[in-house]
Amino acid sequence: MIVELPRAQLAPGYTVSRLLKGGWQLAGGHGPVDAAAAMADMDRFVDAGITTFDCADIYTGVEALIGEWLKRRARGAGVSVQVHTKYVPDLERLPTHSRADVERGVDRSLARLGVDRLDLVQLHWWDYEVPGYVDAAAWLDELRRAGKIRHIGLTNFDQKRLSEIVTTGIPVVSHQLQYSVLDRRPANAVAAQCAHHGIGLLCYGALAGGFLSDRYLGRPDPASPLENRSLVKYRLIIDEFGGWEPFQDMLAVLGEVAARHGVGIGAVAIRWVLDQPGVSGVIVGARHARHLDQARQACVLALDDDDRAAVARVQSASSGPSGDVYDLERVKGGPHASIMRYTLA
Repeated sequence: MIVELPRAQLAPGYTVSRLLKGGWQLAGGHGPVDAAAAMADMDRFVDAGITTFDCADIYTGVEALIGEWLKRRARGAGVSVQVHTKYVPDLERLPTHSRADVERGVDRSLARLGVDRLDLVQLHWWDYEVPGYVDAAAWLDELRRAGKIRHIGLTNFDQKRLSEIVTTGIPVVSHQLQYSVLDRRPANAVAAQCAHHGIGLLCYGALAGGFLSDRYLGRPDPASPLENRSLVKYRLIIDEFGGWEPFQDMLAVLGEVAARHGVGIGAVAIRWVLDQPGVSGVIVGARHARHLDQARQACVLALDDDDRAAVARVQSASSGPSGDVYDLERVKGGPHASIMRYTLA
C-alpha cells in the first residue's frame, strides 16, 4: 500500500517527496552492501511514500544499483519515482574541463541508471580557484535542452558562485546543501537567495550522520576511529558547534521535545529542517528500511513555538559552524577536506 506523504514542487509539473532517500550510505564506505536487500529496502521506501532518490556519479556503484532496481520495477506495476544524481568532475580534471567531459559524465549516468533522461542533475565544483563552474552549468543546460536532462540543480555552492550561475539565466531548480540544528550556514545568506530565485533547498545532514538520535543522548564522546565516514564528517560539525558538551545540550532539548510529542529525537531533527524557510525536502541517509519510522514521524510532527524556542536557545550559545555554505569543507588541508574523495578513480 502506497502512503501519501507531503510533496514539494521544484518546477512546473515536477514534484518530489519532501523526504528523499539518500544514496551515499550505499557506496560502500558505511559497511558491506547487500544488493538484493538494498533493492528490497528501496521498494519499502516507495511504499512508505518516499518516491524521490538521491545519488551521485561519485557514489561508487550506487547509480548502477538504482538502475538495476528501476529495471526490475519496470517489469511490474508501480508508482513513478524520481532519481536525482550529480555531476562531479574530478578535482585534477578541473583545469582542462570541457563540454565533452560533461556529456560523457551525463551519458555515463544515463547508462548506469538505464534511463533515457535524468530527472535532475546537480553540479558540484571542488575548487573555486579553478574557473569553469559557470561553463559546466551552461553545458548541463545544453544537455537539458537536448533532452538528456529534465532539470538542473546545484550542490554546495556559496552565495557568490550561486549568483554567478543563476544570473546567466540557467534554470536552476534546486540547491543541495547541508542543513541541521547543528549547522545553520544556509540561513546566513544562501537560503534567502534561493528563495528569491525560486530555487528549492534539498538538505542533507539533518541527522548529522546519525549523531542526532536517541543513541547518543547522555553518552560519552565516542573514541576514534569512528565507525564510518559519515560519523567522521559530522563529528567535525559537532566540534564546530562547540564540542561534545554543547552537542549534548542540544540532544537533551531535542529529547524533551521528542518526549512531549511521543516521537524520537531523529524525527524532531528532521522536522526542524523541513520547517526552515525555502526547504523543499530533506535527504534521509538511511541504509535500511528500519529507519522509516522516524521518517514517517517527522512528516506528521508539528513543532510549536515552545519547541522551536527551546532549540533556538541552545543554538544561540553555539560557536558555529560559521561562514557560507561549504566554506569549511573547501579549506585546503583542513580537517573537513581530509575526508573528501576528489576523484572517481
